[in-house]
Amino acid sequence: FLSRHPNRVASNCKMPSVTLKDVDQHKFVKAFSAFLKKTGKMKVPDWVDIVKSGRYKELAPYDQDWYYTRCAAIVRHIYFRSPVGVGAVTKMFGGRKRNGVCPAHFCRSAGGVARKALQSLEQLKLIEKGPDGGRKLTVQGRRDLDRIAAQVRQKKKQQQLLLAQQAGITVQAPVAPAAVPAPAPVADAPADGSWSQM
Repeated sequence: FLSRHPNRVASNCKMPSVTLKDVDQHKFVKAFSAFLKKTGKMKVPDWVDIVKSGRYKELAPYDQDWYYTRCAAIVRHIYFRSPVGVGAVTKMFGGRKRNGVCPAHFCRSAGGVARKALQSLEQLKLIEKGPDGGRKLTVQGRRDLDRIAAQVRQKKKQQQLLLAQQAGITVQAPVAPAAVPAPAPVADAPADGSWSQM
């Protein structure tokens, strides 16, 4: 890369060590929903405890923190497939509507829930409206998602080390490669050309 662009500095090419693509989606959504709840900045609608998440559902969600989980799943989806609008979110969280004795069909989830979730994420400056419609991630949003992903990855490594220690397996930290000594400098050729005679 630097050979093609000599004016670029190598420090600009440094990529984040862990991104959202490197971690398990279930663990990330749980961690990010806990982060959203812990910050206390997210505005949660008043009807969260009584509303169903879709027309095809029979009951409201059992989890009291389902709204944070839904927002975390939406922002993860936007990370990979932006721009995303309300229609895409309702399709993503849609499900099977059981029609009794009639055949079941696909049904979209509630549009009001999707709209309020996107508005809540927009108030936190995690997403913004794109120029061609839909929502996309902000720079701050991408940074926060990658930071939480790095924490999830670090927690997984610590759990693996703990399990290995409990099983009696010794795990060594990776060792940096030894420094290769620089080659000895080549002496200048003698003026009388005696090297060519050797």
